[in-house]
Amino acid sequence: MNLSNVAQARFNMIEQQIRPWNVLDTEILDLLADVAREDFVPQAQRALAFADMEVSIGHGESMLAPRLQARLLQDLQVQSHERVLEIGTGSGYLTALLARRAASVLSLEIQPELAAAARVNLQRAGVNNAEVRVADGAQPMRGEGPFDAILLGGSVAEVPKHLLDLLAVGGRLISIVGDEPIMNATLVTRVGPTDIRSTKLWDANAARLHGFAEHSHFHF
Repeated sequence: MNLSNVAQARFNMIEQQIRPWNVLDTEILDLLADVAREDFVPQAQRALAFADMEVSIGHGESMLAPRLQARLLQDLQVQSHERVLEIGTGSGYLTALLARRAASVLSLEIQPELAAAARVNLQRAGVNNAEVRVADGAQPMRGEGPFDAILLGGSVAEVPKHLLDLLAVGGRLISIVGDEPIMNATLVTRVGPTDIRSTKLWDANAARLHGFAEHSHFHF
C-alpha cells in the first residue's frame, strides 16, 4: 500500500470498525490515527493491518482485531500518572497505545522471538516508557506491583488471583473472560484492600493467552 492508501485504510478502520463499536473517546481515536498499526504487523501480513480480524504474528500468536484493542484501551481508562502491566506483548502495538496513555508500561511476553521483535517495533515508534520482558504472565510475579492498570491481551477462562493481587487500591484489570461461544470483556476493580468488584462490559471472543489455567476454585 502507498501512503495515501494506508491513510485511507486507517481512516476506514477507525470510522467503519472502531467508532461504530462505541469507541467514542476522542483521545483514543486520535491515538489510533497517530500510531502506525501497520508497522506492528509482520511484513507478510501487512495488507491485513487494518482488517476487522485477528492477524497472525507467528509463533502461534495473533493480534486482536482493532476494534477489540480500541475498546479494551478505552474501557481501561489509563491515566497519564499510572503504571500499567500488560500480559501478552505480541507485536507491541497495544503496548505502544498503552505507553502513550500511561507513565510506564511493563509488558510480559512468553515468546522470546516476539518479545525481541516488539522491542524493535516500539523503539522504531519512539516509545521509551515501556519495558518488554520475556516472562510467563500466568505465573506469579515476585517483587512487582502494585499496578494501577492491568490489561490481558487475549482471553482467559478466569482471571487468576495472582494478577488481582498486583492491583493497587483503585486499580483496574481488563480482560476477555470465559469460554466459547460466549466470552465477555470484564473489568475488575480493587475498591479497597480486600474488596474486589467485577463487571461484565460487552461480549467478545478472542484467542487464549498461553499458559493460563482453564478453571480454578478461586472466586471474587
